[in-house]
Amino acid sequence: MKRLWRPSIAKSASTRLETVRGFAKGASIEGIKDIVAVASGKGGVGKSTTAVNLAVALAKSCKLRVGLLDADIYGPSIPTMMKVSGKPEVNEADLKMIPIKSHGVDCMSIGFLVGKDAPIVWRGPMVMSALEKMTRGVSWGELDILVVDMPPGTGDAQLSISQRLQLSGALIVSTPQDVALVDARRGANMFRKVEVPILGLIENMSCFKCPSCGEKSYIFGSGGARKTADEMDMEFLGEIPLEMEIRSCSDEGCPVVISAPDSIASKAYCDLADKVICKLVELGEGRQGRPEILL
Repeated sequence: MKRLWRPSIAKSASTRLETVRGFAKGASIEGIKDIVAVASGKGGVGKSTTAVNLAVALAKSCKLRVGLLDADIYGPSIPTMMKVSGKPEVNEADLKMIPIKSHGVDCMSIGFLVGKDAPIVWRGPMVMSALEKMTRGVSWGELDILVVDMPPGTGDAQLSISQRLQLSGALIVSTPQDVALVDARRGANMFRKVEVPILGLIENMSCFKCPSCGEKSYIFGSGGARKTADEMDMEFLGEIPLEMEIRSCSDEGCPVVISAPDSIASKAYCDLADKVICKLVELGEGRQGRPEILL
């Protein structure tokens, strides 16, 4: 057999990754170049809100082909946040589900397949089966990035997603207080254990700015996420403020990056999207020059 040697090719961040390549390990779903997990060690820190606004910012601001997978089986929120209802159609050619497009993003969630108020009373094997169908059982087409809204915690579902999907990287979301950061550390260490690159740590609900007087209140503390990022050798990717507009827009199904593009929160999410792209580029440059064997 003939063996050919060639170096991996890295893209420049200045191109804004209009054609993103799978840099880290190579996404395991055909047609998808990179898969990025948005994760937290616990619920209630704004992980889904971050995932939604990141996905929309990547699509609208960065002009990429983006998918959004709601992997939080027990608490799917993407249907509400992206204002999507109804069941996905099935591609007759391969009998795979067709994702539902919203705000320029291809979406898939267990919430599309069950009733709005139906409880998901499933054991582990059923959850694993559902996740498999929502990843490889979906006709994603050609995507630059698939953003995965991970379930909270570090259990079977999180490990299976991390290992089976060959994630390009993981983004850790936390609020500033210690009780959230303890779990964020656990989440980061889980990804390191399964050799998934950590793109960085984002601090959500960093501060509240009074709409009347403009005074900032650090309700959940100040600087905790930045300190944790430094201690764990992770990049600190920025702060998302605590704003009523973020909550109201999420409830209405119109992400703040669309409904209020000039707001501080919207600019923070778009800045986060740029940083995620740059981190993916860095991962590619880190591999540049390593030989690839083709048989």
